[in-house]
Amino acid sequence: MLSQLSPLSLDFPPVENSLVDPNGLLAFGGDLSTPRLIAAYEHGIFPWFCDGEPIMWWSPNPRTVFLPGQLHVSRSLKKFVRKTTFSYSINQAFEEVIQACAEVHEEKTGTWITEEMINAYVELHQLGKAHSVEVWQDNELVGGLYGVLVGSTFCGESMFHKATNASKCALLALETHLSPAGLKLIDCQVPNEHLYSLGAIDLPRHQYIQQLNLGKATQILNRFLAPQAIMMNELAISTETR
Repeated sequence: MLSQLSPLSLDFPPVENSLVDPNGLLAFGGDLSTPRLIAAYEHGIFPWFCDGEPIMWWSPNPRTVFLPGQLHVSRSLKKFVRKTTFSYSINQAFEEVIQACAEVHEEKTGTWITEEMINAYVELHQLGKAHSVEVWQDNELVGGLYGVLVGSTFCGESMFHKATNASKCALLALETHLSPAGLKLIDCQVPNEHLYSLGAIDLPRHQYIQQLNLGKATQILNRFLAPQAIMMNELAISTETR
């Protein structure tokens, strides 16, 4: 039975109650307040719904993730990173990144990143809970990603590119910058062939929740999350090559 969230409580039902079809649908209702969103991510749950629908809450099984250090960097991408004029940053343009994600996905398939979602995640960002990575070319934002940080787990929400390889480079920049700071897991939520080609794997939900809970004991230092440039040096592209 699908649960309806009470507006008077931040409690979620156990993730084991999630439906098999559609995979991971756990509950509906509630709101996108900062306390509720934080509670959701800390329990391995995220919102995903379209305009005009009630808020839907999900915890799919299995969970698609990247393990830092296991990102596949093809020879062609490695060569591209060495020669590109891209530059990279973290938390310098969060609102622009989430707006670009919404616009790009709207053009392709329609977007779940509604104005309500945008406002909620901007507030999370202002509180230091949500973060973005930006890819720039000639001072123009051409790619990026954003997500929510729970301890040492980065819960990715969306990415976009307006230039070839820009979203791949954003993912690589995220790993490059935060792995030395203690990043243990990059959560991609649901699978697709593009993520698999980059080295994503599936974890049974219970293992993902275990990793998420273990990671809560480790906090990424604020100095890594302050708005700043990310340097993509040779070390950054020395991960597994195929």
